Amino acid sequence: MAASSAPGAGLSALRPPAFGAEPTGERMARIRRSPHFANGVFQNPGGPARLRPSGSGRDIARQFLDKDARSRRAPKGAIPVHPTTLADLTRPPATGLRLTWMGHSSVLAEIDGHRVLFDPVWGERCSPFPFAGPRRLHPVPLPLAALGPVDVVVISHDHYDHLDMPTIKELAGTDTVFAVPLGVGAHLERWGVSADRLRELDWQEATRVGGLTLTATPARHFCGRGLRNTQHTLWASWAVAGERHRIYHSGDTGYFEGFRDIGAAHGPFDATMIQVGAYSEFWPDIHMTPEEGVRSHLDLQGGDPGGVLLPIHWGTFNLAPHAWAEPGEWMKDAAEEARQAVAFPRPGAPFEPGGELPTEPWWRPLTRPVPRVWNTGGPSRSEETHSGDLDLAGDR
Repeated sequence: MAASSAPGAGLSALRPPAFGAEPTGERMARIRRSPHFANGVFQNPGGPARLRPSGSGRDIARQFLDKDARSRRAPKGAIPVHPTTLADLTRPPATGLRLTWMGHSSVLAEIDGHRVLFDPVWGERCSPFPFAGPRRLHPVPLPLAALGPVDVVVISHDHYDHLDMPTIKELAGTDTVFAVPLGVGAHLERWGVSADRLRELDWQEATRVGGLTLTATPARHFCGRGLRNTQHTLWASWAVAGERHRIYHSGDTGYFEGFRDIGAAHGPFDATMIQVGAYSEFWPDIHMTPEEGVRSHLDLQGGDPGGVLLPIHWGTFNLAPHAWAEPGEWMKDAAEEARQAVAFPRPGAPFEPGGELPTEPWWRPLTRPVPRVWNTGGPSRSEETHSGDLDLAGDR
């Protein structure tokens, strides 16, 4: 009688490479030892977070399928991408700190002589499949190979719009180091990154890369790439400190009280990169609205305006019911009210937080003004804006 195959072997063979790999062996043992892992899954700070849409499926479908609202979820014309050149990136920043937003959550940070690439997604779709899933609304500002040497690639979590297999496979051919949350290294090893180039961290753990200290800090989100979503990989925000400057990347996160603790331990920051897009009232615990993004930045700075806020996680992919340009418009309003400096670069346009900031609302020619009600936990108000009219209080 022929020996039967191991249970699940057939399913494993059908697993798309973009799903990555489940943690096993010592990696899984380390996950189980984490103080943030309990009952078989990683736990969020502040208690459980709603990971799936609440409310009726009919209400969700109505917002996603409404013809008028759907038309607002994409720009009316071509997004003005800055044609990033080698000259933009080879000239050292005069102040020692320069940020280049490549779209969505991908940012090249040049800090005190080192180059850090956060959540690089150069793929056409944020999906495990090349033929389906959200497609880019604008091209990448430059080819990945033209970016030049990168000292460290930082990954916040393993969702497709933050961890892109084709991008990682291309970077695997370089000598860069990868700093990732606990468990995420299993994906990278499957895609060709050698174990000796991985720095896999739990919350509050740090690693040194050249003259930089990178610390994985808490976030309020979730993880998963396959069909089961086992929650065996951690999600994180990141604090990066050089000799003269400090920066922070939020990854994906809902608002929580822990921002104050992160700021007290690792700030104040010269610049923060804060997620402010893809929010909805149907998933309010795991992403932030622009108003919450400003609040989190202020918490990170000890309660007062300071440093520069760079809004991320908007403008590149259509991931939520809100209007395409709404995060930029709402952020502009919220930051002005808080008297907080905020940068609005076109994708690919480098800027120095210590220099002149890009502040032009470049998205306005590509959308139409409509009335809306802003209700994000504070006072509601009706006003005419250049974005959508959805009353939303969270994101995913």
